[in-house]
Amino acid sequence: MAGPLAGVKIIEIAGIGPGPFCAMLLADLGADILRIDRAGSVRDEFPDEPSGDLLNRGRRSIGVDLKSPAGIETVLRLVESADVLMEGFRPGVMERLGLGPDVCEARNPALVYARMTGWGQDGPIAHAAGHDINYIALSGALAHIGRAGEKPLPPLNLVGDFGGGGMLQALGIVSALVERATSGRGQVIDTAMIDGASTLMAMFHSFLNSGAWSLERGTNLLDTGSHFYDTYECSDGNYISIGSIEPQFYAELLRLTGLEGEDLPHQMDREQWGAMKERLTAIFLTRSRSEWCEIMEGTDVCFAPVLTIPEAYEHPHNKARQTFVEVAGVPQPAPAPRFSRSRCEIQGPPPHPGQNTDEGLAAWGFSDEEIQKLREAKAIA
Repeated sequence: MAGPLAGVKIIEIAGIGPGPFCAMLLADLGADILRIDRAGSVRDEFPDEPSGDLLNRGRRSIGVDLKSPAGIETVLRLVESADVLMEGFRPGVMERLGLGPDVCEARNPALVYARMTGWGQDGPIAHAAGHDINYIALSGALAHIGRAGEKPLPPLNLVGDFGGGGMLQALGIVSALVERATSGRGQVIDTAMIDGASTLMAMFHSFLNSGAWSLERGTNLLDTGSHFYDTYECSDGNYISIGSIEPQFYAELLRLTGLEGEDLPHQMDREQWGAMKERLTAIFLTRSRSEWCEIMEGTDVCFAPVLTIPEAYEHPHNKARQTFVEVAGVPQPAPAPRFSRSRCEIQGPPPHPGQNTDEGLAAWGFSDEEIQKLREAKAIA
């Protein structure tokens, strides 16, 4: 069967990072997404090979001049038959283009209008530039990521852009569609990456409020402070990960490292975490990563080798689950999550900007004559 979002029609105003990531998730789930790229970014001729930007996979791209009245009218006509419009400009940009929520709602009262920014649609710095590192800094997340005595360490741009932004927007869109089934009306979604990053930190607010979390970075249970939740170097220069938090898993760690039976401090004796980490560091350096995999992989230690992206492609578990797939010769993450009846699949490789202008407009109800007139007016690429 088709993906669970089959039949849902989404207009994506082209952006970068978290917006395309959100659209990728929804396309993988079966949504019909029409990406609107600026006409000026469209090439005269398209290469034979697909675009290399995997975040743009699974949808059509049309080139539209958003400074042209005819171009804006083209988008508004698309809005009339859309379920969702998603955009990621700074506050006020869509209004200045003539594509703000009020204008779009007038054309389609059932439209879900999803807006994503770093700082949100309002607030003292809502109009300022920013990136993931800034949003997670202000949310209180970045200060707690890193090792003791070292500066905060940005965890790629996963927490603000993709977790707090793109993934939260996807949830918001699906939730608004569920609500619309009852009310019959669309609504505006204000997705702010600073809000999303803050939400991801909820458990650590609980820890801090209960006295179980220190503000000193790298001294806590989950931030590399403990010896049983960390990465360790092996004799071949590769690394492994250990997450033996629960007592039964910790007991297995002691057994498989040869420490079982020794007179050791209690697992949660924080004063001894440093000394225990030194012991485990020395032990893990005695064998290669592959040797430790033979000893620990598949046990209840809570263990995994630290793999690079190419290594992850080849791991037996990932291959068995087809966690990664190949499309047009390019390996990439498979759609997630998985459903028992609805089949999620990558609908196609990433298009070049404007590569599907005629095809995309035709699929959304434009006639050949209308497309030709738009092209003559330079409203489309």
